[in-house]
Amino acid sequence: MNYVIIGNSTAAVGTIAGIREIDSVGKITVISDEKYHTYSRPLISYWLEGKVSDKNIYYREPDFYEKNGVETILGKKATKIETEKKCVVLDDGLSVPYDKLMVATGSKPFVPPMKGLEKVNYHTFMTFDSVKAIRSEIKKGMKVLIIGAGLIGLKAAEALSVYETDITVIDLADRILPSILDVKAGIKMQSHIENHGVKFILKTSVEEFSEHSAKLQNGMTVDFDMLIVAVGVRPNTELVSDAGGKVERGIITDMTQKTSLDDIYSAGDCTVSYDSSADTNRILAILPNAYLQGETAGRNMAGRENYYLNAIPMNAIGLFGLHIISAGDYNGEEYVTETENTYKKLVFRDNKLKGYILMGDVERAGIYTGMIKEGIEIDDVNEELLKQKPQMMMFSKERREEKLGGIIR
Repeated sequence: MNYVIIGNSTAAVGTIAGIREIDSVGKITVISDEKYHTYSRPLISYWLEGKVSDKNIYYREPDFYEKNGVETILGKKATKIETEKKCVVLDDGLSVPYDKLMVATGSKPFVPPMKGLEKVNYHTFMTFDSVKAIRSEIKKGMKVLIIGAGLIGLKAAEALSVYETDITVIDLADRILPSILDVKAGIKMQSHIENHGVKFILKTSVEEFSEHSAKLQNGMTVDFDMLIVAVGVRPNTELVSDAGGKVERGIITDMTQKTSLDDIYSAGDCTVSYDSSADTNRILAILPNAYLQGETAGRNMAGRENYYLNAIPMNAIGLFGLHIISAGDYNGEEYVTETENTYKKLVFRDNKLKGYILMGDVERAGIYTGMIKEGIEIDDVNEELLKQKPQMMMFSKERREEKLGGIIR
């Protein structure tokens, strides 16, 4: 069997693991437009900050490809999938044949049209090369303007703060991290980050750029020495759509991660997943989801039927020493407690825990995540413990035995 994987990040690694569980001899070829050994994208901000070395940014050990019998084609871009010939065409004209194909192309930075942006030397913040370029230019005392107060923009702000820079973050939203935090939690996190010297200008956007300044729609002007655009990402779906595959917001797959095209699978940020907490389809651009989708696809590519079920949105992030873990859907009845340094929100619907936000005290978040994924009913647990101090004792004896002792009843 000849397996080809387009992409070299988390979903690709999961795919390799899934294939090798079943097929130890089939040929695996990895194609990537980046020149690097597989690395962890969440670590690029820590590399820029100086907390992670070149060696430790990599997602797998140096001999990972060799140990798994993987051939790599790095620094070359896949430009076309020819489904009738069953091959992938690269930007240098080379054709790579496949029996089973994985499309794990991830996402790319979204740079919205902004007047005058073409006059500015700006950076994005998604790849190893992008942070290398930033580090080559950053200097103490620089004025840094970041467009975007989401996860990417705030991790950039945290990393650049160690260079003693003057950082301003602009976002059209009314709060930071609007995709994962509610209003109260957003205000609390914003205050925490502001205490570390970062300035925010919210509910406005850039009207026009000049070479070293941005005129905002609210009438303000912000000067900068460095500009980082971190508005968001867009899935890389073109290879599949151009080949005639079904694509909506992302690549559409079934629960085996197979696309609508014969012998072609997809996983990771470029795909649409079923969110079991909200009973809807959406893009779940998170590392665990990418790996498990890839692993599921790999098993199916190698001939073992396998399904990826119970996916939910999850985020775990620390910003300037304050940690957040969130998961699931926020529509339902809320239970909220908070102190000066902590915030907890649990969301219930249909007699089940459907989502949560934990800030500051994030211990035992995994118990909440497991309840959401498994659809455990609230009537089956000690509700007071669930809300105040989640622990295994809140579950029935039978469920504790199943979880801790491997007993299935």
